[in-house]
Formats: sequence, C-alpha cells, structure tokens
Amino acid sequence: MNVIKENKDMACFYTTKHSWRGKYKRVFSVGTHGITTYNPATLEVTNQWPYGDICGIGPVGKGQGTEFNLTFRKGSGKKSETLKFSTEHRTELLTEALRFRTEFSEGKITGRRYNCYKHHWSDTRKAVSLEVTPGGIDQIDPQTNRVLCSYDYRNVEGFVELSDYQGGFCIVYGGFSRLHLFASEQRDDIIRCAIEHAGNFIGMTLRLRKEALTFEDFVTDRLGKYSSDESITSLAEFVVQKITPRHREPVKRILALTETCLVERDPASYNIVTIKPFGEVFALICDVDNPQVFTVEFIRGQIRKFSSTERDSLLASLLDGVRASGNRDVCVKMAPTQRGQRWGLLSMPVDEEVESLHLKFLAAPPNGIFADAVYRFNANISYSGVLHAVTQDGLFSENKEKLISNAILALLSQEMELPTVNAELESQFQAIRRLVASKAGFQAFTQLPKSGQGSGVTDATFREKLGVKTVKALKRNNNGVTHAAVDMLCALMCPMHDDYDLRQEQLNKASLLSSKKFLENLLEKFITNVDHGTGALVISSLLDFLTFALCAPYSETTEGQQFDMLLEMVASDGRTLFKLFQHPSMAIVKGAGLVMKAIIEEGDKEIASKMQDLALSEGALPRHLHNSLFTISADQRMLTNRQLSRHLVGLWTAENPVAMNLLKRILPTGLLAYLDSPDPVPEKDMDRMHIRDNLKIATDQLNRNKVPDWQRLAGKAAKEVEKFAKEKADIVFMHWRDKMGIAQKEQDRNNLNPNQKPVILRKRRQRIKIEVNWELFYYRFQHDHARSNLIWNLRTREELRDALEGEMRSFSVDRELGSATVISWNHQEFEVKYECLSDEIKIGDYYLRLLLEEDENDESNAIKRSYEFFNELYHRFLLTPKVSMKCLCLQALAIVYGKCFEEIGPFTDTKYIVGMLDRCTDKLERDRIIIFLNKLILNKKNVKEVMDSNGVRILVDLLTMAHLHTSRATVPLQSNVLEASPDMKRESEKEWYFGNADKERRGPFSFEEMQEFWSTGVLTAKTRCWAQGMDGWRPLQAIPQLKWCLLATGQAVMNESDLATLILNMLITMCSYYPSRDQDNAIIRPLPKIKRMISDNACLPHIVQLLLTFDPILVEKVANVLYLVMQDNPNLQRLYLTGIFFFIMMYTGSNVLPVARFLKYTHLKQAFKSEESKGTDIVQRSVLGPVLPEAMVCYLENYEAERFSEIFLGEFDTPEAIWSSEMRRLMIEKIAAHIADFSPRLQSNTRALYQYCPIPVVNFPQLDNELFCNIYYLRHLCDTIRFPNWPIRDAVKLLKDTLEAWKREVEKKPPCMSVDDAFEVLNLPKGQGPHEESKIRKAYFRLAQKYHPDKNPEGRDMFEKVNKAYEFLCTKSARILDGPDPENIILILKAQSILFNRHKQELEPYKYAGYPMLIKTITMETEDEQLFSKTSPLLPAAAELAFHTVNCSALNAEELRRDSGIEVLLEALSRCVAVLTASSKHDDMAVLVCGHICKCYSVAAQFEECREKIVEMPNIIRDLCHILFYGKGLPKTAALAVQCVSSFAVDYFLQTHLYHAGVLWHLLVRLFNYDYTLEECGVQTSQDSNQQEVANSLAKLSMVALSRLGGYTQPPPHH
Repeated sequence: MNVIKENKDMACFYTTKHSWRGKYKRVFSVGTHGITTYNPATLEVTNQWPYGDICGIGPVGKGQGTEFNLTFRKGSGKKSETLKFSTEHRTELLTEALRFRTEFSEGKITGRRYNCYKHHWSDTRKAVSLEVTPGGIDQIDPQTNRVLCSYDYRNVEGFVELSDYQGGFCIVYGGFSRLHLFASEQRDDIIRCAIEHAGNFIGMTLRLRKEALTFEDFVTDRLGKYSSDESITSLAEFVVQKITPRHREPVKRILALTETCLVERDPASYNIVTIKPFGEVFALICDVDNPQVFTVEFIRGQIRKFSSTERDSLLASLLDGVRASGNRDVCVKMAPTQRGQRWGLLSMPVDEEVESLHLKFLAAPPNGIFADAVYRFNANISYSGVLHAVTQDGLFSENKEKLISNAILALLSQEMELPTVNAELESQFQAIRRLVASKAGFQAFTQLPKSGQGSGVTDATFREKLGVKTVKALKRNNNGVTHAAVDMLCALMCPMHDDYDLRQEQLNKASLLSSKKFLENLLEKFITNVDHGTGALVISSLLDFLTFALCAPYSETTEGQQFDMLLEMVASDGRTLFKLFQHPSMAIVKGAGLVMKAIIEEGDKEIASKMQDLALSEGALPRHLHNSLFTISADQRMLTNRQLSRHLVGLWTAENPVAMNLLKRILPTGLLAYLDSPDPVPEKDMDRMHIRDNLKIATDQLNRNKVPDWQRLAGKAAKEVEKFAKEKADIVFMHWRDKMGIAQKEQDRNNLNPNQKPVILRKRRQRIKIEVNWELFYYRFQHDHARSNLIWNLRTREELRDALEGEMRSFSVDRELGSATVISWNHQEFEVKYECLSDEIKIGDYYLRLLLEEDENDESNAIKRSYEFFNELYHRFLLTPKVSMKCLCLQALAIVYGKCFEEIGPFTDTKYIVGMLDRCTDKLERDRIIIFLNKLILNKKNVKEVMDSNGVRILVDLLTMAHLHTSRATVPLQSNVLEASPDMKRESEKEWYFGNADKERRGPFSFEEMQEFWSTGVLTAKTRCWAQGMDGWRPLQAIPQLKWCLLATGQAVMNESDLATLILNMLITMCSYYPSRDQDNAIIRPLPKIKRMISDNACLPHIVQLLLTFDPILVEKVANVLYLVMQDNPNLQRLYLTGIFFFIMMYTGSNVLPVARFLKYTHLKQAFKSEESKGTDIVQRSVLGPVLPEAMVCYLENYEAERFSEIFLGEFDTPEAIWSSEMRRLMIEKIAAHIADFSPRLQSNTRALYQYCPIPVVNFPQLDNELFCNIYYLRHLCDTIRFPNWPIRDAVKLLKDTLEAWKREVEKKPPCMSVDDAFEVLNLPKGQGPHEESKIRKAYFRLAQKYHPDKNPEGRDMFEKVNKAYEFLCTKSARILDGPDPENIILILKAQSILFNRHKQELEPYKYAGYPMLIKTITMETEDEQLFSKTSPLLPAAAELAFHTVNCSALNAEELRRDSGIEVLLEALSRCVAVLTASSKHDDMAVLVCGHICKCYSVAAQFEECREKIVEMPNIIRDLCHILFYGKGLPKTAALAVQCVSSFAVDYFLQTHLYHAGVLWHLLVRLFNYDYTLEECGVQTSQDSNQQEVANSLAKLSMVALSRLGGYTQPPPHH
C-alpha cells in the first residue's frame, strides 16, 4: 500500500470499523491529502484513501446517530465501495472530512452563494457573501473571494429572525448563544438550505426558532450568555497586536480579562470584537523565536495569535484567570498542539482506552521516538491529570495504577542526559504534571518503590529522580522549562484532583520541602527573575509554590520546622517581595500579597518587624496607602488592586508604632479615631476573600475511622482547625486553586484501618492580627466631615493625595539616581500640613469654629481628654486681648463644660467670670459669659460661687432689659387696652434725672431724650443719673439699662427676651439645688440663700414686673421661679405688694398651667386684709376675690391646677363655673385700667417699681342674674334638665350656706350711698354728671396711697371709705333692687329641695332650721291677693321643700307640726283647691301646690302627733275629695291624692271622716277604668306617653286605698 508521504493528520477520531470480519477499533484520520486509518496499538497505517478516490462521506440514517459511510473508488472506472464506521463524534468527524469535499472524485458541492450584509462589531453594516456548504456556512469577502470564517453546523445552535430589521436573521453560534446578525433578501432560502445540508451531510437537526427577536434584543444579547456586566467588566487589560489572516498588518487590540471571559476590544471605540469564555481555552503557546508572540488555542479549534511587549505578565494573568474560572486543563507551552495527534475532540476527554494506550506508549514508544510519545501523551491526556485512574467503586484499578507508575518511571529514566530541545524537556515535565495531578500519581510520589531495572540506572525513588531532573532543568535557565517544572512541583505540593487526601498532601509536602538546597535553588530563580523584571510565568508559578507552602489555609499541611525554615528564607530577601507590588500582572501582585501576609502574621516578631520596616524604607506603605484611599472606580481591576493595598496597609501598620506615628503625621486624629471604633460599616465593600474548609476535610478523614477509640482524637483534631474555620478569611483574593471546585475526599467506608492516625494539622500562628477597624476608616475617609475634631473634604483629600504623590515621585527619582546603592525612604520626617485648614483656629485636637456649631445634644461627638482641653481653652481665653477671640473661647468653654462638667468638676474661677460680667461693656461678650455661667451652674459648687459674688443681683439687673424688647409676637387675646403695638410710637414717660456737675440735677427726661443726650455728648459714662426704683445717684456706666442701651458695643447673640428666658432658667436651676424642705418634709430655716436673695426687694419686684412683657415664655418662667422661691417662704404673705396678682391675671396667653400652680399655692396666703375682715369665706380670704368670680376662686382652691387651667381657658356654663373668654377679656381690661398709670413707665425706666393699690371688685354682666352659694350657681344647680344629678361635695355645708343666703336675701336693704356721696368721699366735684373712669381712678389712687394702713396706721377708716366709694362708682351699673329678689328665693328653695331629695342619708340626723322662714314664706304667699298673677310665685317651691324636709327626717315632721306648718299648708291647699276646675292643667301653679301638699300630708300622716293634728282639721279631707273630683283631668295629681287617702286610712277617726266625705265613690269609679289587656300585651308602655297606663296605675292605687279603708291590709311601718 502506497502511503502518501506528505500527508499530515489534521484531525483524528477513535472509531469503530464495521467490516465483514467484525467490529474493531481504528484511528480515523482526516489528513491534508487523504483519509487514513491506523491501528491504535501500533500506529501502523491500515488504510489510506487520497481525496481523489473518495466519492463521498455521510451519515447513516436520518437524525442523530453514531454511524457513517465512507464511499471510495479504487482507481478510475472501478466500482465504488462503501465502508461503515461509528463514533460518538460523528458530526465533528464529518465536518472535518467535508472541509476537503472539493477534492472528492464525485459530488464536488460548491454550495450556493448569497449576498448579505453583516452587522459588524463596530455597529456598521458590511457587505459579505454567505455560502451554504455541506459542513457549514462560509462568510466570504466579496472583493478578495477569501473565506473569512466558517460557521460549522456542529457549532450552530439554530437560527432566529429579527422582526424589525429588514431581511435580518441571526446565526446562534458557539455553544453560548452568540448572535451573528446578517441581512439578506434571500433570508428564507439561506436558512432552509442550511437546515437541509446539516441534516443530509452532517446528520444533525437545526431549527429556526419560533419567536423572532427585535434589534434591541440582539443588541442586549449579542454575546449570548456572556452578555452580562460581570462577563464583560475587565479585571485586567493589556494592549496587544492581533496577528490574523484577515488583515495584512497586525491590528491593535485591548485584550481584557474578566471574571469569566477573554474579551477582545477595539482600542478606539472600546467595542467588543470577540468574546471567548475561559472555559474554552485549551492551551497558551509561547513563541520560542519571538519573545512577544503568543497564541491562545480554544477547544473548538479556533486559534488566536497576538503579540505583546509584556507577554509573560499577560500570560501569567490569563493563566490565573482561566484557572480561577474552573478550567483545570489549561497549560502554557512552547510547541503548538498537533491536532492530528489527539484522538478525539479538544473539548472532551479522550476514551479510557486511548488514555491507557498513551500511558503504554510512554513505556514503549511505538515508533521508537520517545519525544513523539511524550507529545502524543500530552496531546491526549488532560493537563488536569489522568481522568480514568479510578474505577466506579472508588478503588484504584490495579492495572491503571501500574500503567501510571511505569509511565512515571519511563519519564524519569531519561534523566541521564536531558533532551537538547527545550520544548521536549518542557513536554516531559508537563507529562509528569499530568500524571501527578491524578490521584495515583500524587500518591506514587512517596509510595513508588525503588526501580530495580538495572542497566546502569541507579536505584532511586520517584522523589529523588524527580529532584535531580528538576535541578538540572532549572540550570537551563529557560523560562518555559522552569515554569513547566515548577507547575509540576505545585501539583505535588497541593492536590489537583478530586477526592484528595490531606495525609498524602502532608507526606508529599514534607518530602518536597525537606532539602534546603533544593529550596535555595528555587528561591534563587525567583530572586533573579524579580530583580531583572523577567519571567513573569516563572515568578507566578513560584509564588503558587510558596502559597501552597506558606499561606493559610494550605500551610496547615506544611510541617512546622519546614514552614519556619522556608518562611525565614523568603523573608531574608524581603525587598524582592516589595518589588513585586509594582508588577503589571495582578496575579503576581496578589501572590506576593498572600506571601507577605503569611510572613507578617506567622513569622516571628523579628521577621514580621523586618517586613514592616521594609514597607516603610521601600516606600511601599505610602504607595499602598495612596491606592487604598484614592482608588474610586467601578472598574473591578482597580477595586481588586485597592482591596490588596488595603490589606497590606493593615498588615504593615498592625502593632507597628513607627507606622502608626507616620499615619498620625499624615492623617488627622479625628479620622484615625475611626480605627478604634466598634461600629460596623453601613455599606460593605464587596470583599474578594476565601476559605478552604480544612475542618471538613480533616473531620471527613477522621470519620472514616469510625472506631470509638478515635472519637476523642477526632474531636481534638476538629478543634485544632476550628479556630481557622471560624475566623473570617482575610486573604485578599482567592487563589485560583480554590475556584476550581476540587472536591475533598468522600468517606471511604471500605477502607477502615484502625492503625491510621488522624490528620494533625499545623496550628496557624497569628502573631500579628489586624485588630483595628480599617473598613470603617476607609468608608468615612470618602465622606466629608465638618466636626469639632475633624474637618475633612475634597480640599483636604486633594492635599493629602498631592502630598503622597509628590513624595512617591521624588523618592522614585532619588532611587533612579542612586541605583548603584540601596536607597531608603526618609519616613521619619514626612508629614502633611493641610494648608487649606490654616485659617481654622485649633486648640488641642479641636477646631473652635466647628465645636461652636455642633449640636450640643449630639452624643456621637464626645470630647476626649475633656479636662486638659477645657484648661487649654481657658488658658487661651485668659491670654487673648481680642474680644472676638475671647467670645469664641467662652462659647467653646460653655460647650465643653456642658458636655463634660462631671469629668471637669467645679470651676475655680467662677467669681472671676461673674466679675467680668459686671464689668464688660460688649453685648457679645455679655451673652457669651451668661451662656457659660448657665453651663457652670450644672455643678452645685459653682452655684455657691455665683451667689457669693453677687451674681444673682447682676443677673436680675439684666432681666429687666426684657421690657425694651419691642419686636416680640403678640398673643391673640391682647387688645389695645393692654399695650400699644410697637409701630404706634408714643413718647415714653419722663423718668430720668442726671447731673454732670456736683449737686446738679436736670430732669425729668424720657428715655428717648436720654438717648439723644448721649449721642450729642451731653451724657458720658461718668455722668451721675437717677430714676425711681434706684437706691441713689450712680454713674451712667453702673446703671444696666443705660449701660447696655447707650454705652455698650458689639452685637448681642440673644434678644432681650431670650436673654431673660436664659437667666430665669438659670434661677430655676439654682433654686432646684436648694429645696425648702428636707427629706422628712420638715421646713428648712433659715430659708436657703438663693431664695432669700430672689425674695429680696432688690430682685423680687423686677422678676415680677417681667410679667408685664406678656411674653408667653417669660410669663411661664416667672411663674415657675416664683413658685419655687415662695415654697414655705416667710415673705410669701407680702408678695401681693409687688402687684403680681394683677400682672399675672392680665396675661392673655394659653400656657397658664404654671400660673395656675403658682396661684393655687399663694392666693389664700396673702396679708392684703386684716384677718378679722377676711372671715372664713374663701372668696373673702383670696387675694383674687376682687378680680375673679367667686366660683373661679373656689374652683382654684377645690381642684387641681390642671383643672382650673382648663376652665380658665375654656367656655364653661355649669353649676360650678360660669366663665368665658369674654369674661376673661373684661377682667383683663379692668386690671389694665387699674394699673394703666404704671405699665408704660417700664418702657422708659425698666427698674421702675410698682406701688400697690387694691382693685375694686370686678363685676361681670354675665353673672348679674346668678346667685352663688357655697361653690355653686343655684340657677344651674336647680336646672335638673341641663344638669341632672350634678355632684354636690358637702350637702350639709351647702344647706347651711343656702339658709344663710336666704336670710341675707330676705334682709336685703337698698344701697345706703348715693353717687354724689361717693364723689364727695373721693374729693370729686358733684352735680356735673358722671366723671370719666380714669379721673375717678386717679382720685382713688391718690387717696388710697395716702390712707393705706401700711403707710398711715391712722388712716384705716378713711381707707375703707375711699374703697367703698370707688367700688360703688365702679359697680353702679349693676342691678340694684330695693329689697329681696323673689327669683333668688325660688332658687334657694329649689336648691334645698334638691339637697333633701338627693342627700337624705346625710341630712337625716339634722333638724331643718329653716321652718320659721319657710312657714313665713308660705303664709305670706297664701295671703297675697296677687298669688295667682305673680311672675315669680314662691308657693310651689316652698310647698315642695316642705314635702322634702318632712320626707327626709322624722325630726322635721315633728318640727313642722310644732311650727303650725300643718295648718299653714292647709290654708295654702284650700286656697289652691278653690281655683281648681275641670280645665286645670297639670303644670298650673295651683295644681303643683296641691300635689306637693298631698305628698307632704302623706308622709306626715305616718307620725301620730301629726295625724292627731290632721284629725282636728276635717277640711283637709274635704280638699282631698275636691282634688279627686277633678282627678279625671289631672290623673297624676289624683294619684297623689289617692296615696294621701291610703296614708290617712291607718287612723280610725280619719277613716270615718273619709267615709263621711264620700271618698269611696271617687275611688270606686277609678277601678272601672282598668284595662287588663294592656298588662298582658307585652308592649313597653310609659306613664308619660300612655294615658291607659296612667289610668291602670290610678286604678291600682285606688284598690290599695279601698282595701286600707276596709281595714283589709295594714300599712307598712314607716320610720
């Protein structure tokens, strides 16, 4: 058979040939010139057909399957033959074969071409031709006719049309639904043709998707399942030149590495050109000849060639990314993969048989060429290891284990002389890597027995041979070889297979790390490459090696001594590691970071400190600090960098005072304070951290030995590693191995070996831990702060950035200039000044301006070391001559003392501060001192100092300034009677006198005139002045009002009202320290000093007169201060002299609760009258008696202050209170008129003093017709409809008071004084008609002050005369009667009836004392001829009262009889019965009286003496019969008469009288009106609305009366 010499295998498949001899395996190769089949065991050619002989190749049967036919012709004209084969990879095999279809002898299908537009990655439309061929769709350049690319059917997922793009359709391609958009008028033909070809030639079914896409969908999903942001966001980017047959010259591209993909972008537009998932990368090829060129091979056969100046760094990053994505099969090599050597697809592992065959080829190369056998082995076996090394039951197949061992020995037996070609040597290491990455190979490293094969080969273990081979290989100094060797060592250090065993890992590691010389060799390679800036792949693989040895969690399987030795070796040349932090490959920087972390955390103190020192001297700390602070980007690469920098900064500064001091010079203390904060970060940065759960692995291995003896040990071992598992992993990035998803060993129950000890892991030492809260620090760093201890903003950040960048720049320059020697950074002197804050006043750690602006209640701004800071502030305050600076310091002192007074304690200079307040003439300074004093009094000791230095008097002097505040809001109720509004300017009172020369006296002048004199220079600071209220002449500068209004400078912080409010608050605070009673509630004497000082005449009137500002807050505060001060105060009874009760009652606001509290405590304790003249009446004893209605005074005394306030502010019309806003207004107007002469003076002289004068009683028109008795208005109390059952507090007292009132009313006389008499007393001219009220008031004031008993003990009588005259004139409009008022007497009678009715039990023990007056009243009324025509007849009320009194008590019945009451009542009854007629109404006066008297007699008849009296008066029975006679029209009155008959029937004589009077007939008639059906109907009925119900009731009563008359029933005993 002629073998075609120049034929080269392009794609091989492991197939089954179906022949007449049976089925057997063949390697089916598609070559450059023909199709070949090989014997798999020997690689001999068994058949070969040049393409010219082939007629066709195609699938057997429709649809999916494994069989295909090859049809060929031997020689021309001969009959064609067909052979059948089968393979799993039919579609791929047919696709590869059909690429050569144009050379077949028959069926040279060229396919049909279509003109289309391709939607290009640049978002433009490009004209292309599409040719539908048997194997796929070719895209052809119409100009050059070159095939640009092919869309093989095997990789096409289907077609989809675009609904809004003319002729548009997408080829869904590549296994991840990548969309390629074309537009053609023959769209339907193209798709139909492609689907047919794919079915016929490749044997696969393609479909057109039912649902069309829109163009927007295409744009969104163009990259298929890798369209998401994660897949296209770069983690690293490199600029490359792409070498491609499409372009004559290399094209510039950005090669971007994302989390999952390799993305090619156009540098100009940043558009994505291509995207390939990392999982599809097969191998990375480094060009041997050109150090810049590399190729990426993909599993679907594509090859991309690039060149880059930083090729190795790029490849190191790419390798790291691909492995991290979970792709275990990728490797870097020198020689491209020979596709023809692989028996199957790149995308799937080869069959187990193929694997076994290639293992055998290593031991016995079929063509005798060992290098070829190695290349073939590498082409077929996955880099992740021999896959089929474990059978299904989890045990090694003995055969396969032997094959692997032999293969290893074969590879190591070559060690005598290494191959000269580097690519071959590299391929051998990669073959070993493939073997040890499998479980059998990993175990063979320490278990492979000595080889006893002789032939000059020294007996040595796998380990020794490998060591020798590796050391020799390293001497080659070839980066490719070195990388392959170290990558192989890494697979021995840390298992790369699933189901791995920690014990084996420990053994292998111990074996590899046992030779110090070997490790020195490796480290020397590392250092050399780093120093020369070369060999990124070598550095990367060596960092992997170090990571597996030194970095947690892998280092837990490293033996302790070896760990320490290697750690020390690496640390001894620490500068090398620091150089790597500048490396362009992130993978390398990351590896260096992991190793650095291990050295600092686990090295001994010396090593760790050395690294920390190096971080400073190498200038690494500022550089990484800069990255940590100023990397703000959405770019994942930058954030990744930042995470690493932050971690390193944390490590280098942990427990390192030198580094922390550097930070303190660079950053403000307020920012560094966050490092010690326990607070969490509000939004946590995404952390790229990792954990390998050694705990689980170790416990799994322990659980394998489920023997009770080991359970204790198992627990112990689990605890050994538990510490780590619980800790948060703080390695900055995951190492790629952790992302591969390599699973640890499952429990192996078939291998219970009780002698196997549990795995003991090396304990991690974390000698240095990052304890501080860097996360919060970085979070807060990015925010702006304006706090007392931290000003941080864009300007300060920029200044810090500039300082760090400048320092790093100059250090780099110094290094370059001095490259011959080692240059160290001068970190001792580096600091950042922050020029932008130079204008801020800073004391200690605090900025004054911001300290003053802060919210004092904000807990978060606690002041550190407050005592020192307070003293520093006070020191600055004393030193500064400037008022403005003094004020700032005072303000700060107030804030600090307010927050920290407990820590600071008493302030020794309080007296000095009070003295300053007295002396100062600047309003700003004054206010700041007062605010500071307000804080100082938080400490009780300071309060004493304030009192001892006359501070209270000074503060009260300032209080009076509130009268000058004219712009305050007015309360709604205020009227023009009270005060003029500020805009109605009026000349103020002339109060002031002054003199410049000795004894000179000029005046009086108004305050405005004084202001003019000052402005013209007439007045100076030394001018002596006087006004009423002062205790003598004083220089102007010593008089508060003149000093602060004329002399003072500066701008006040507070207006006069706010100032007064603050001072009143201070007085309240000071009083609260000194209560008036001790803990046993005993009164303290002498009165506490603060209260004595405030009660003093120098202070008290001025505080009281603040009420005349009518400022709601001031009124409330004054009420509170006085309430506190007056508790148990001996001066309390003279308080009224200040006028407080006038001023406070004039207040118009609604916040009256403090006022009510004060009034309740004080109103009865005032000595405004002699005790005799006061009497016992509350109203007489209350100082408020003249201004408030009696009911309100009683209310104040009887109820809580809250209740009184509610009434005072509301509209009430009840038995206990009649009050309204109208009445309040009237009261205020009367008081305002009374003090009208005084209040305006305060505007001129704030210290003017009020001269007390009593006020006449205020008469309220609303109360003209009211009779107030006890605490009730009787008209309302008797109104039982509006106020049924109104509660009565003390019935007996009310009864007494009504009797008293009745007496007064009966004895009422007309007034004894005339208007003229009153004018005469007041010295006013008579006979000129009425005088103006103001004139009367002035005359009264004049005389009242003259004869006031306090000033003129002889004038009491005259004083009372004057008072009476004034009161008479003020109340002359009131209703004046010439005698008793019948309306009032009716109310008095009704009230008594209510009392006896509702309070029987309370009143029963008492005799009623009012019978004489009651009987007199009834007699007078009965005898009155006008009885039935009166507007206010008393008789009904009197008769009713008579009934209620008798009904209440037996004593009263007896009393009534004695006082001839029964006779008098009979006269009244006869008088009223006489006027009854058939048309009388039930509410007629006569009817009412009859009813009441009947009831009265009913009760009286129960008492024997009374009955005897009744027997003597037969007219009573006559009148009863008379009432019964008219009973038809007056059923209710008749019922009362019937009851009366019942009561009389108990007495024999009365019975007889009743018979004789014919009462039976009146009663019997009633019985016939009874309707029994009403009782039985079940309907609710009432006597008020149902006449029959009344008739029935009357019939029943009549029945009872009849039975009594007949003597059939006894009356119930009464009393």
